[in-house]
Amino acid sequence: MRARYALPALAAAAALLLSGCVDNSTPATPGESSGSSSATAVGKDDAAAALVPADIVKRGTLLIGTDAAYPPNEYKDTDGSPIGWGIELSNGIAAKLGLKPQYQVAKFENIIPSITGGKVDMGESSFTDNVEREKQVDFVNYYNAGILWAAPAGKTVDPNDACGLKVAVQTGTVEETDEIPAKNEACTAAGKPLIQIMKYDAQEDATNAVVLGSADALSADSPVTGYAISKTGGKLVAAGKSFDVAPYGMATQKGSEMTKAVQAALQSMVDDGSYGKILDTWGVADGGIAKITINAAANG
Repeated sequence: MRARYALPALAAAAALLLSGCVDNSTPATPGESSGSSSATAVGKDDAAAALVPADIVKRGTLLIGTDAAYPPNEYKDTDGSPIGWGIELSNGIAAKLGLKPQYQVAKFENIIPSITGGKVDMGESSFTDNVEREKQVDFVNYYNAGILWAAPAGKTVDPNDACGLKVAVQTGTVEETDEIPAKNEACTAAGKPLIQIMKYDAQEDATNAVVLGSADALSADSPVTGYAISKTGGKLVAAGKSFDVAPYGMATQKGSEMTKAVQAALQSMVDDGSYGKILDTWGVADGGIAKITINAAANG
């Protein structure tokens, strides 16, 4: 659900303090120890590989743009290499296409321009497929994610009645750009105080803001919130259930053959079970889909 950047001075100054609040030092799942290479073996699919443009075949690499700051979807291991279940899916796509994955870590807002400018072949960064983005790129839909809030254990927070609360979000996410502003319109209409949006460059900082008590709750994509809850040792709990479910998409150049190639590769992964194995390994199978589509927002 990422739309996304600017690190508040407070968060920067407190970085060393906050880093100890959420335990990211040990893998939560077997997939996290796999580094940038997929832990699930994926074989080449000749039919999918035949769709890859000749210049990319000649190069031999799939250039993938990612903003590796959104665990467990995509983030960095201790060596700075991208990992996460979205990264493993991307590795699988490359393998199906007979290519080697090569990641370019960038700010989220720079990934789509890199695709339209031909600097990368695909963007994997928990992109929410929406009609506005589809004007710039195609999306190969691979997952359904909702929005899920978390709050301190023992504290009751209702996402539908949050006027006056401080809510932490990662900057540029749909939660910051769409969800909370819409809730604030409702607060204004009801004559209630606005939700204070606390913006953080990294999801870990948003999570720590709630753990430390400087925010009342956090809002993020359902797999991200679930992961954050699992890493805080019982300090956070889900506040309600997931809502506003929408498709994630791998972004590709609009109208390109790569769109069809990526779709074929992902469908092959669904069919041979490697897709499901990756989601199961990372504990995010709830949002898995059986049919890989293109531009679901428009074609819905």
